[in-house]
Amino acid sequence: MESVPIDRSIAERVRTLRAEQGLTLDELAERSGVSRAMISRVERAEASPTAALLARLCEALGVTLSGFFAEVTDVSSPLSRRQEQRLWRDPHTGYLRRSVSPPGMPNRVDIVEVEFPPGARVSFPPRAESRSMTQHVWLLEGELQMTIGETVHHLQPGDCLFMDLGDAFDFHNPGQSPARYAVILDRGR
Repeated sequence: MESVPIDRSIAERVRTLRAEQGLTLDELAERSGVSRAMISRVERAEASPTAALLARLCEALGVTLSGFFAEVTDVSSPLSRRQEQRLWRDPHTGYLRRSVSPPGMPNRVDIVEVEFPPGARVSFPPRAESRSMTQHVWLLEGELQMTIGETVHHLQPGDCLFMDLGDAFDFHNPGQSPARYAVILDRGR
């Protein structure tokens, strides 16, 4: 997968969402906690955002990562074929994210499949704006260590962890092989 086309797609999407909400770079920076300079670089496709940075921008723009990556289209289908699902690779960890849910459906739930490399770690700070969102992390293959606040959960294949997205949390693959898991995100209680 080439990084340049997805970086351009991310750049256009951030710019469009920011413009639709009438936000300046400074306002988005204040809402997201991401520097104005970094947002500008992302919008010009000069920087490839990490998963944590992109999550902060999405939250500030009022969309989930799945919603961010969904194709903007007037036509929606209840069927999402694997070959048409959007992929994104985090440039920092190398984790591969697949948006599984059919885009454009009137639903609060998003399903994402992640392939997480051995040794990879992604941390998300607490975000009050995400208190209304929850997710299930269902480990399909490998092993995953989830830290929520001070609590550490060691997941094995078949384990499923429910969590509030407003809390600080950390994904870590302590294993020697990739971890594959599904995230089922509910955007509102």
